[in-house]
Amino acid sequence: MTISTHRQTAKPSRLPEPEDLERLAIQSLEDDKALDIVSIDLAGKSALADSMIIASGTSARQVAAMAEHLVEKIKKTGVKSVKVEGKSNADWVLIDAGDIVVHLFRPEVREFYNIEKMWLLDAPSGAAGGGVKTLNAAGV
Repeated sequence: MTISTHRQTAKPSRLPEPEDLERLAIQSLEDDKALDIVSIDLAGKSALADSMIIASGTSARQVAAMAEHLVEKIKKTGVKSVKVEGKSNADWVLIDAGDIVVHLFRPEVREFYNIEKMWLLDAPSGAAGGGVKTLNAAGV
């Protein structure tokens, strides 16, 4: 008698496109009531990522919660390597999901570091509330 075992091989899951990841991140932040969401297009301008998203939360607790929710949603898409820095203090949380990088700040910390200005030629001094601003990075 011959026993043969067949093992089903899992199909490699297709990772989301950078644009889909960006939309997912923005939707997650909007759902969590993030303030002043800015999306900066880095495609072709930086090897870091295709997109950088910057947003604010009203408190360290909100910033940490937004980060947790976003990381959970990104991982559900199949992205396994999501790196998070700063969540314990939650003044500034960095989420690196490969194709997108997300910076979450408390407002006063965001104002102090003003990273939009680092990446943009004509950065607004303060992003207006409501909606998402999409900006192009300077030729960095």
